Amino acid sequence: MPDCDYCGATFDGEDAYLDHLADEHEGELGSIDRRRVADREPDDGGVPLGPAILVGLLALAGGLVVYVTFLMSGSGGTAAASGLPDSGDQSVISQVQTEESNGLEHREQGTEIEYERVPPTSGTHWGGTWETAGFYSEQPPMESLVHSLEHGAVVVYYDPAELTPEAEESLRGWATNQSGNFRNFIAVPNPNENPESTYVLTAWTKRLTMDEYDDSTVRAFTAEYLGRGPENPVR
Repeated sequence: MPDCDYCGATFDGEDAYLDHLADEHEGELGSIDRRRVADREPDDGGVPLGPAILVGLLALAGGLVVYVTFLMSGSGGTAAASGLPDSGDQSVISQVQTEESNGLEHREQGTEIEYERVPPTSGTHWGGTWETAGFYSEQPPMESLVHSLEHGAVVVYYDPAELTPEAEESLRGWATNQSGNFRNFIAVPNPNENPESTYVLTAWTKRLTMDEYDDSTVRAFTAEYLGRGPENPVR
């Protein structure tokens, strides 16, 4: 019986599993799963699901245009509200540090793990639990944040003492508009007493620092790395 990679549900057969993916996880699917869903045969003699899904996506896209326009015209209307390009501005990405992977071994939840560098960009972490998209005022466990990185998250660490209202509004917008299994945008306090920079942007084995908040830099980093972790990349 197939198990769902996105929520863990179990199904009696492949058809039921693919129906579940189409109904419950349409916006989260990686390229392989999208093809599997689009190519499956209809079981009722009706319209093949591929064209039907395409029509639905076109309708959804029209609705998103209206929604994005609304967001951009109101409060919090930052680049977070617009769709991400396939890659980030290379003038920004060229400044990103690529670090050697420290592995992706899972440990039992609650196990204390020490990281060579904080914030970490890879390494051993808790299995079975990870953080979802959001702006966090309290520091989540580092072990679950690293699991989020494995799942394609972008985690931005901010210095609470230097965080401006404008930066907080922007980060909240990113967390609201970029969420989903294997593509979460997360903003958390930096656990260091004296952070290396006011903002530290991280993805799996990637690090970029900012002394002053710049939304276009966040956009470039997120476009380049969100949803592209080592486990089930979805972009």
